[in-house]
This record gives sequence, C-alpha cells and structure tokens, in this order.
Amino acid sequence: MNTCEFTRTLVAAGALLAASGAFAHVTLAEGSAAAGSDYVAAFRVGHACKDAKSTTGLTVRVPAGFTVQKAEPRDGWTLASSGSEISWKAASPASALPGEEKAQFIVRGKLVASPGPMWFKVLQTCDVGRVDWAEVPASGSSTAGLKTPAARLDVVALGVATVDVRDAWVRQSVPGQSGTGAFMKLTAPTGTRLVGISTPAAGVAEVHEMKMEGDTMKMRELAGGLELPAGQTVELKPGGNHVMMMDLKQALAKGSTVPMTLRFEDAKGRKTSLELTLPVGTPEGAEAAAPAAHQHKH
Repeated sequence: MNTCEFTRTLVAAGALLAASGAFAHVTLAEGSAAAGSDYVAAFRVGHACKDAKSTTGLTVRVPAGFTVQKAEPRDGWTLASSGSEISWKAASPASALPGEEKAQFIVRGKLVASPGPMWFKVLQTCDVGRVDWAEVPASGSSTAGLKTPAARLDVVALGVATVDVRDAWVRQSVPGQSGTGAFMKLTAPTGTRLVGISTPAAGVAEVHEMKMEGDTMKMRELAGGLELPAGQTVELKPGGNHVMMMDLKQALAKGSTVPMTLRFEDAKGRKTSLELTLPVGTPEGAEAAAPAAHQHKH
C-alpha cells in the first residue's frame, strides 16, 4: 500500500461507545508507530462485556509483522504466551477487572518494516459472556459501522509523525469573518513538540494560548511551539490552547472540511509532519462531526 493512499478515520469517543452498544472497544493506547520501530502495544479495556460485572480474561492474537519481545504480567492474573497468542486470565473473581474500571494489558515488540494498517484481534472474556474484537474492514482502515472491530495500529513510514490525533474539528465561520479556531487532542509516544501548522484555508495558522493577566484574558502565540510530553494527551480546546486560523480565504460552512498540516520536532531534532482533513462544525456538533476527519500519511 502506498503511504499516500493510507487514510485513517478519526473516531470520537462518543461514536465509539455508540458503535459498540453498551460496552467499549478494546483499543490500543497509541494508535500509530513508525515502521521497523520497537512498539509498546498497550491494549486498553474500558468496560466489561454487555451485562457483565467484570473482565476475567484477555487474549491477543498476534498479527503478522509484529514480533513479540515481552508480555507484561499483571498482579493476580496468570500469563500465557505462544507464538501466535498472548493471554491473561484472572486467578480469582477478586482479581478480575471491575466492569467500569479501565486498565491496560501490555505487549512489547518490534514492527514490520513496511507501512500500512495492522490489526490485533482480541478476545475479551467476562464473568458473563465474551466479546471477540476481531472485525476488520473489507477495504481501507475505517472501522465505522463495525460492531466489534479489531484494535487497529497505523504503521507509518519513517519521517511521518506518529502523533495520535483525535476529536479534531474547526469552528465554522461566516462571510466576512477573518479568523476561527481548530481544536483536537494530541498524544505523542515520545517527547515531541508541535512546531508548525499550515492550511490553505487561512493565511496564518498558529497555536495560541489563553492566559489571564490581572483581570484580562489575553491570547498570544506559543512562539516556542506546543510541548507534547510522552504518552500524555494534550488538548487544544475552546477557551484554552487552540489553533488560531487567521486571514481566512473564505467562510467555513458547517459540514465542510479543512485540510491542515501539522509539523513536529522531537528532542533529537528529527522533523516529521502529519496531514489532516478536519470537519467544520460547532461546539455542540463537534463530537458528531469528528469521525469525519481523516489523517493522510505521506
């Protein structure tokens, strides 16, 4: 697959829950990583199976292209590993994962050298029933419409940012309006800084901070870029840090989309970029609009 053809649909948390009925998906904490790199696959369990009170087991089927180096044990759980499967099982009901409690099951390994989507099929066993998170789309990488999707990892080419972007959207504007804001959640697997933004929809795009100075709220550019600490989600949101788009080329109507390029730099000075297509909406409709956003790998 050509990396320029590799598209990943961003899925808002609300849409994830709706798609899975009464229980949440098993997903990967970091949804993208560089081809040929070491990768920590942290499988997030957000809820027990439908009508169940606890998760009692998790089995990961290892996909081709991922070489397992180590599976992390969990206190009170037994760990079993073979070449193709890794499983954790609660040793007793007392050590099972309560239904509403979130947890991560971790496998360390190395990724294949070629980019493309990689699917981890995961069987979740509960005190009542089980869910096999194993559905893979017939084409592309969108899990929209799948009831029990497998956990997806986007393996990207070197030079492409591995920053995970979620719930991204742009506030709509009206004719004559010169500026608007863009918002998103960013998670970087390693310490990274967002150092630049560009979009053909605006003459200037910058990360701005909102800060109280005395009794006055002031907005200014983060001249040094936005720090993204390793593994921490940094949110750009209305009323806080955000992307400020100025000198708009035209009004941005609700339901339209805006292309945007984010540029990053890590602690070693390595530069990467990520191209996005963000939906235009309002704060009330942002959650519904966000699943329409895409990331394009180049």
